[in-house]
Amino acid sequence: MSRRGRPAVFLDRDGTLIREKEYLADPDGVSLFPGATDALDKLRRAGYALVVVTNQSGIARGIYAEADYEAVARRLDRILEDAGAPLDATYHCPHHPDLSGPCDCRKPGTGMYLRAAEDLDLDLAASWYVGDKLSDVLPARALGGKGILVRTGYGREYEPTLPDGMIAVDDLAEAADRILAASR
Repeated sequence: MSRRGRPAVFLDRDGTLIREKEYLADPDGVSLFPGATDALDKLRRAGYALVVVTNQSGIARGIYAEADYEAVARRLDRILEDAGAPLDATYHCPHHPDLSGPCDCRKPGTGMYLRAAEDLDLDLAASWYVGDKLSDVLPARALGGKGILVRTGYGREYEPTLPDGMIAVDDLAEAADRILAASR
């Protein structure tokens, strides 16, 4: 990965930034974890781009429509903007390999990250990859960044299999503190 642009913090959505709700299709179901907006604000002020990358296989499964996903994404954007912690971008993968075939965007694939790097002029190797599943943090290995597993959502389940060199923390607030400490 060539170095360019600014670093990002790539965030999974469900179970990391907002409370896990299986196949969330209702904007009223968006509920941020405590401390999430403060964490995002600190990271933004430190110069990081804030990018949500989320697998949304409920679309491929026919559980909800693309329009439902977009309504939830708009609700999250409004909440974060109102709190003074807006995202730079959001990318989603609507596929499921068993239903729509393989794609380059489904995490742990790197398609969404590469698109974000191109769109926002990001340095992927200097970036952080934060989420509650291995698929959220493994792209750090492929792209040269650092992964942090949060124990919210499904994180405690995946912690025993976390690869060497990656860390687990309690929540997004602690992840932000670790990122900021490492960048000093």
